[in-house]
Amino acid sequence: MAAGEAVNAYLDELAQRRRQSPHTVSNYRRDLGVLCRLVEELPGACQLDAVHSHHIRRFIAQLHARGLGGRSLARMLSAWRGFYCWLGQRGETTVNPVEGVRAPKSPKALPKVLSPDEANRLLEASSDDVLEIRDQAIFELFYSSGLRLAELAALDIACLDDLLAGEVRVLGKRNKLRLVPVGSKAREAVGVWAQRRADVAALDVSALFVGQRGGRINPRVIEERLKRRALAQGLPTGVHPHMLRHSFASHVLQSSGDLRAVQEMLGHASIASTQVYTHLDFQHLAKVYDAAHPRAKRK
Repeated sequence: MAAGEAVNAYLDELAQRRRQSPHTVSNYRRDLGVLCRLVEELPGACQLDAVHSHHIRRFIAQLHARGLGGRSLARMLSAWRGFYCWLGQRGETTVNPVEGVRAPKSPKALPKVLSPDEANRLLEASSDDVLEIRDQAIFELFYSSGLRLAELAALDIACLDDLLAGEVRVLGKRNKLRLVPVGSKAREAVGVWAQRRADVAALDVSALFVGQRGGRINPRVIEERLKRRALAQGLPTGVHPHMLRHSFASHVLQSSGDLRAVQEMLGHASIASTQVYTHLDFQHLAKVYDAAHPRAKRK
């Protein structure tokens, strides 16, 4: 099977049988495209079934030298490993050359969050413009419930009653359904948007949040609108939807100390993913200590 044909067949299985999200399939397509190009550059017209572990290590070294970090390379290796496993199951190769190959370690960066004051400043804006009303509902819902960007954009008008009642059901990663509370400010903002939605939405569109042309809002539009709002409110550059999710998790954890509840609300499969927010909390405590304790001050 030719490389391009094999990749397309594998991606079709991911999308159809394993029901991976379009975003995940797109990432796999990009990562496997990188693999195919690197294989093509090998001498002697090397094919996928002729690749060995030393080739994979060389590829990773090349990509690392080009500036890719450890996390990106680890994700890429995971995509390659799954692809070769699939090829092996179909008799296209006898070994998985990616097994045992590890990405270089990179320093763990803590997620960036807004302070409670910054989050309040972001959400203070008010306007009678219908798109600004929509944005207010979107941003309030992000900060109130910690939804992922794709989860929020996928919400349908059918969930409006649940939202106004104080909860939202979302289909997260790996098609896991979870129920998340919705705060009063978000309920109020969604209610205002619901009254104005018909001014923009096309008649046959089921999406809760729609774009200027009446169809389901594009996630990239949400990113741009949030960035514009943050700049208008005098917040640091680089504010993005996932930062509101991080801020939600950090602020709830700081107030409640209930790590398991935050894990459930975020939809993390492993509590290890949620524990990063405990480090954020400690980072804040450490700053207060260094600023306030007489023996901690540096000359």
